[in-house]
Order: sequence, then C-alpha cells, then structure tokens
Amino acid sequence: MSRVNLLPSEIKKGQETRRRFILFLLAGVAIVLLVIAFWFVQSMRLGDVQSQIDAQNQTNASIQSQITGLQKYEQIQTEAQQQEQLLSSAYAGEVSYSGMLLDISKVIPSDTYLTNFASTLQAPTGSTTTPSTSSSATTTTFVGTMTFSGETLHFDSLSAWLTRLESVDGWANPWTSNVAADASVAGAYQFDTSVDLTQDALTQRGAAGLAATGG
Repeated sequence: MSRVNLLPSEIKKGQETRRRFILFLLAGVAIVLLVIAFWFVQSMRLGDVQSQIDAQNQTNASIQSQITGLQKYEQIQTEAQQQEQLLSSAYAGEVSYSGMLLDISKVIPSDTYLTNFASTLQAPTGSTTTPSTSSSATTTTFVGTMTFSGETLHFDSLSAWLTRLESVDGWANPWTSNVAADASVAGAYQFDTSVDLTQDALTQRGAAGLAATGG
C-alpha cells in the first residue's frame, strides 16, 4: 500500500528550513562553546605563566637585595686597599735610624769617635757597574747617604773604619773627603766620611712600600 503525502509542499519546506536553522544554531553554539573552552584553557596557561613571572621577579628582587647588602663590603674592601696603598706610600723608602746608630756603634773603632752624623734619604737612583770578570752589568739602587765627621787617635783606625763601613749590609762606597791632623792631639786625625745607602738598608715595610709605589 503506497503512502500519500497530504501535507502541502510549503509546510514541508518550512519544516526543512527550521531543521536547518536548528542545526546551524547548534553548530554556532558548539563553536561558541569551543571558543570559550579555548579561551579558558589559554587563560589558565597565561595565569600560570604570570605566576611564574611573578615568582621569578620576587627571586630577582631578593637576589638584588642581597647584592645591595654586599656592596657595602666591596666598598669597605676598596677603601681598605686605598688605605693600604696610602700606608705603603707613607713608608716607602723608610730606613731605621736606630738600626743605623746600632750598626755605627758596632763598626766604629774603639779609639775613634764621631763629632757629627747626618743622613739624607732621596728618591731611589740606580747605578750600573760592570764587573771585570763578567760581561753582565749589575745595578745598585741608592736610597740615601750618610755623612760622618769625627776624630781618630790612629791613622790605621781610619782605614779600619772605612773597611767596616762597607761591611754593613746596605752600605756602599765609603769615602773620606777630608783628613787632617789634629794639632792639639799628637797622632790624632780629624776626618769627614760619607757612605751611600742601598735598597738593602731599607726596612721591610720601607722596601715593600717602595715596591708598591713602583720605586
């Protein structure tokens, strides 16, 4: 038995149109839901990234705070180094006068005495000498001079005085610029003597200060 469609064609077309509209509407809703879901997922990811950024910023701020706190120690160290350099420059070329007097008392002959003693320190100067037994040159650095005036009862004691002066570490080139007989004392002689001071005559801190200042 065959079916006969008694509905008008316009009603059938209207139903078809409504079905299509409903399908398009459902499809649109589905797309909107997908967009909303995608936006939600991306928002969650963005929030997680922002949380990581905030945490890193806090870590950076903490590290920067530590660095700022440690900078004062760097400044203290720099100031200490400057003070050390200033102290080194102050002691550069220092010679112990008490050590000088002690050495003089050790080398002066028993029949000889001094009437005047003076010492002069100067900027280090170099003197180059070439030994006769070698072709290589050696440089002696002089840092000062000592001068003596005195009197000896025997001429041989003056020779011993000059020899002993050169035996002291840091003293070099003993020289007598004047020798004259003392008319008031038979056999006595008045003399003027000088000796150069080499870098070996400096104190430990004097030599260290000289080296630090480039001397």
